Amino acid sequence: MPSTVSVADVIAIRPGPPLIGTVRVDGSKNAALPLIATAAAVRRLVHLGNVPQCQDVRTMIGLLQRCGYNVARSASNPEEVVILPIAGDDPSAELAEAAAIRASYYLVPALLAAFGRAQLPWPGGCPVGERGMDLHFRVYEAFGDRVLLDSSGYQVIKAELRSDPVDIVLPFRSRGVTVAAVLRAVIDRCHLTVAHPNLSPEVMEILAFLRAAGWEAHADEDELCLAPVHVEGDAPLAWEVPGDKVEAVTLACAIAVTGGSAQIRGVRAADVRPAMEAFAWLGIPAHAGADTVTVQGHDTQLTGQPLRAIASLAPDGLDADFEPPLMALALGMPGVHLFADAINPGRHGNLIPQLAHLGAVIEQLSATHCRFSGPQRLIGAAVKANDIRSGSTLIIAALAADGVTTVSGLTQLRRGHANLPGKLRHLGADIIEDAA
Repeated sequence: MPSTVSVADVIAIRPGPPLIGTVRVDGSKNAALPLIATAAAVRRLVHLGNVPQCQDVRTMIGLLQRCGYNVARSASNPEEVVILPIAGDDPSAELAEAAAIRASYYLVPALLAAFGRAQLPWPGGCPVGERGMDLHFRVYEAFGDRVLLDSSGYQVIKAELRSDPVDIVLPFRSRGVTVAAVLRAVIDRCHLTVAHPNLSPEVMEILAFLRAAGWEAHADEDELCLAPVHVEGDAPLAWEVPGDKVEAVTLACAIAVTGGSAQIRGVRAADVRPAMEAFAWLGIPAHAGADTVTVQGHDTQLTGQPLRAIASLAPDGLDADFEPPLMALALGMPGVHLFADAINPGRHGNLIPQLAHLGAVIEQLSATHCRFSGPQRLIGAAVKANDIRSGSTLIIAALAADGVTTVSGLTQLRRGHANLPGKLRHLGADIIEDAA
């Protein structure tokens, strides 16, 4: 029977020499998506630089355009996006493509500001378990908005403009809900307090952007406070999307598994600190400077200490997207390692069976917890990327496996990384694209 997999959706990877050289990460998808929505919500001319060209960002830009926003990439620099204040009536466009990405919920405040209502399908994205919208709806109801639900999606109808402060208490530190609350306050230009906020770099980037736009904004472990100060006017704003911390950690793990030594530029040290601590724990020399991560895999002196990689929403916790690449790295390290991700409860189910095709022996303690002993010998095989992070993790594992590995499902990978295989090839990886 002929294969139903597109040839362009498969790469072949062979183990090779240690990765060496210098590579630069793209802008962060996880930061770009809420920044684009924030730029639309402030209703001013905004120039966003270092915007990645991955598929999820392309989808977000397309959705704003369908809603009537003037959004365009610069002809001279495709990493620069210009977002103009909206003009025109409520569009009749159907937004079915919003179901392709999880971050479509960031569009709600911008649509409320422009049209007084937002109607969207249920968000999609990576199939990594149930991540409900209930807390999002509670945020909008706290502002007096009406929320209507049906089997196809949801609608939020904006309440009258309010000026009194809004106080919200989060039961856990949700990044998406924290951003939703901030953007909803922005469109009403009202005071906001969020107790127990998410303090991820992506949220802090939104607050920094808003301070540049004239807001008073700060956050600590107890609360986030937002207040309009000098938000009137229409002066253009310019902002840079930070470098992709997840791509940086993924590249660092790939360099380390090959025993290579390389530099990864364009990422902030603070954003990757938890991953660098994991490298040090394992005995892999890695240093994060102001703009560069340096991995010196040839100087690795394995400690044999077991790695505990537990995804966390706590301030300074391990980002859930760091856990999968660290898993591929730890498979080659001595010790009994424990990994857990209760934030994305379906992620292990996507990844662990595919790693098993490569010969990995991983004990699943639960849907979200697993452990394994290392080092393990991996053998090349055919595997499939079932979500963005499983795709990048399988590529790391393939670089350490004996023989040829084919990775299909690259459509998923490209949702979050415009050209991860190309960056690895630049460092010397033996990767052939368009391999059936």
